[in-house]
Formats: sequence, structure tokens, C-alpha cells
Amino acid sequence: MRVSTTVNGRSYEHEIEPRLLLVYYLRDVLGLTGTKVGCDTSSCGACTVLVDGESVKSCTMLAAQADGCAMTTIEALAVDGALDPLQEAFHDNHALQCGFCTSGMVMAAMSIIREHPGLTEADVREGLEGNLCRCTGYHNIVKAVLAGAGRQAHPVGAAR
Repeated sequence: MRVSTTVNGRSYEHEIEPRLLLVYYLRDVLGLTGTKVGCDTSSCGACTVLVDGESVKSCTMLAAQADGCAMTTIEALAVDGALDPLQEAFHDNHALQCGFCTSGMVMAAMSIIREHPGLTEADVREGLEGNLCRCTGYHNIVKAVLAGAGRQAHPVGAAR
């Protein structure tokens, strides 16, 4: 089947297998490998991307379901080598260790920040419940999201 998508502001059209998962479309068809395959069961959140602005675990969605949708992956955040303010906050707050979950955490955090203008620690902890990290213990991730929320001056994908 044929799908038309917009990913990180760029339009694509591809012929795909109807059963292709979105995570594999992003990684294998588009070459956007920042989105990780962690569990293939929606348990870990490493594959989190934004679909029409909403946080989605891309291992639970077929690429065909994304037909006509606008998606944002981690690759869209850094512009000309400059990290997005949320990415900077993850770095500054030591919110990553092995880095495997980081792209999914950052993308989920983008959605949480947009949904909660007066973001609290409880909002962050609840919002990240579906994203697992086996290294950090979450404390610094929560600090990073709160710090990053204060730095966000633009919507995801908008020019800076």
C-alpha cells in the first residue's frame, strides 16, 4: 500500500507492506535511527515519537495508520548542531547514562510539556510512566524535564 507522511517537516511517499510497524518505517525506510526499538510490546517507550503532536509508541502503530499524519522524531530537535533546550536540560542534569531510552524520554517529555503549562514533578512522573530507564533511577530525568520546560520557547518542529 502507498502512504504519504510528513516527518520532521519533510514530505514522503512510499509503497509499504500493510503490516509494517511505524518504528520500522522510520528506521528502515526513512533511515531515522534515533527512534529505538526496545521491546516491540509498548512496555519501554524507547520508540516514542510525536504523531500530529501526540506522544505515540511507534512499535504499537502501523505505518499505514500514519498515512496523512505529521510526525516528529528526535532528529528534528537539534538544529544546525545546536541542541533543543530540552536536550540541553537532559545533558545539564545528567539525565542519561547509556542513552538508549533518551530519545523516547525526550519525545514523551515534549508532549508532557505541551500538555501541562504549569508542569509539576507529579505531572512529569505520571507522564513518563510508560517510558522505562534501566540506568538512571528517574530522579535526574524528572529534574531535566522540569528544567527543560522552563527553557522551551517554541513548539516542537518550529524554526528557532
